[in-house]
Amino acid sequence: MQLRLSLATLAAVLVLPFSSPPRAVSAEVPTGTPVFSCPLDIDNRYMPFREHRIRLYEQVRGVGDLHVIDIFRSNTRTFTWNGDEVECRELEEWEVADGEIVEISWNYFAEADDGTVYYFGEVVDKYEGGEVVAHDGSWLVGGPSGDDPLDTVTASRPTVFMPANPQAGDRWKAEDLPAAGIEEFDRVQRIVRRLETPYGAFRHVLHVEERTPEVATKWYAPRVGFVQQRSSDGEVVALIEIEDSADAEETQEELDEIVEELLGLDD
Repeated sequence: MQLRLSLATLAAVLVLPFSSPPRAVSAEVPTGTPVFSCPLDIDNRYMPFREHRIRLYEQVRGVGDLHVIDIFRSNTRTFTWNGDEVECRELEEWEVADGEIVEISWNYFAEADDGTVYYFGEVVDKYEGGEVVAHDGSWLVGGPSGDDPLDTVTASRPTVFMPANPQAGDRWKAEDLPAAGIEEFDRVQRIVRRLETPYGAFRHVLHVEERTPEVATKWYAPRVGFVQQRSSDGEVVALIEIEDSADAEETQEELDEIVEELLGLDD
């Protein structure tokens, strides 16, 4: 886990400069078998899923011109795991660098009954010169099916993506396929009292160190989710815009406009 668009109007329900602090609860990263009674109801404090939302990020520090687009689709995908069928939400992510598409991925998430968000994998298309050239990093619980790339790695179980109540010192693995070279180690460093982004200010922000093995720092804001990342070389990608649409058609129209502008096709 990326032209400049105008910033969206700050919405009080999204940017929370006076939000109350997180509930005082004991942190516990689950290690047992999750139960998924309502897996599509993803309302985790630091990883909420809102259908038809688009979040736009821009590289605000460092060399190059990178944008990331997160699209919260209404599409779902069902995985068979542990004898049950688990329906997952789909998060589509685009990376556009220097006016060219670098990568598009489709990521699948479900929330367990304890509030933990689990990751069921992703399908990755890597681009060069406008063409798909590879699918490195693709993995799915149960392996590929249908139109999935044949080299998609098979995972035996979903991984923790975001605990229900993360606290400083918590550790988990969002990706856990070492034999395939696909690993992500996450550790909560602290809860930041206040974080300024181009989109606005957020309070009580989760500060997470991510190793893949490259080291990056990510920040997650309450009721919004991922808002900023700093890589080991000091490059910073931050949230600059949030767009909410009424339905899938409107979401696609908004995405098309953003991509056309980033690729310079609207001149």
